[in-house]
Amino acid sequence: MPELTAAGDDRADGDGRAAEAAPGPQAPPLVGWPFSPSGALALGAPQARTVSGLVSAYADRLERAEQLRTRAVGSWKLAKAPLRAPAPPRKKPELVTERGHITGKGLPPVITQVPTKDKVVFLTIDDGAEKDPELLRMMRELDIPYSSFLTDYVSRDDYGYFRTMRKEGARIQNHSVTHKEMPRLSFAEQRKEICDQQDTLEKEIGERPTMFRPPYGAYNRDTLKAAAECGVDVVPLWTAEAFADRMEWGRGDGKLYPGDIILTHFRGKGQWGGSMTDMVRLVVRTATEQGYAIGRLEDYV
Repeated sequence: MPELTAAGDDRADGDGRAAEAAPGPQAPPLVGWPFSPSGALALGAPQARTVSGLVSAYADRLERAEQLRTRAVGSWKLAKAPLRAPAPPRKKPELVTERGHITGKGLPPVITQVPTKDKVVFLTIDDGAEKDPELLRMMRELDIPYSSFLTDYVSRDDYGYFRTMRKEGARIQNHSVTHKEMPRLSFAEQRKEICDQQDTLEKEIGERPTMFRPPYGAYNRDTLKAAAECGVDVVPLWTAEAFADRMEWGRGDGKLYPGDIILTHFRGKGQWGGSMTDMVRLVVRTATEQGYAIGRLEDYV
């Protein structure tokens, strides 16, 4: 088995720029009884009382959830609660491969940043080696969205952990079967690494991934061709990397920008001198201080 190195071995230049952003987000229509799929009231719904009751109950739930979240801020040693992400756009922005990356007809776009003007960034966690229950509790109590890119050989000993993660709102994506450097493999070997993990995650999590992140950020044209054949829509890299004690910046200016993708790894104190919750605390503080909310990547991609 290849050895997974500590976070920081993955690198990308991160100097690409995203396409022009889509128009600002709007609130999605209300759906589910007493609303029809179009957002109108369903036939027979007691209109004034039902709408009033729904709005009031929804407001009460939001208030209670926010009270619980506010109380959790102190317990997780944060000075401020994470900023709430704006409503995602009704129509996801069109993705194009960023400057300096491989592109071609039929190949999934390679991005390091989501094209948006919203002050929102995205937290992504790779491989699955560390399975810290405190991470799940922290993300649940603070209501922080994130995406996990799983490698089978370090995840397979406890896919139940990741099923819980998915049930609580995280999304699960593909990071290969054995974490090999893709360009060192033949096309057939790359296809097997990607497609087999697609099949495994569909079986274990109940949902087939739409994204693939190549280990170490290393890929070639065969990687993208294989990913497309395995049903991958986009290959997201990153613009910044988070550790338990520091951030590393692809641009070098120490700043976040709208749509930035943040990479980190499932690591514990034995690998990077801190815990998963230390890493999340640092990301939240950094984003909040710079005026950014953490959003869910899949809401935009």
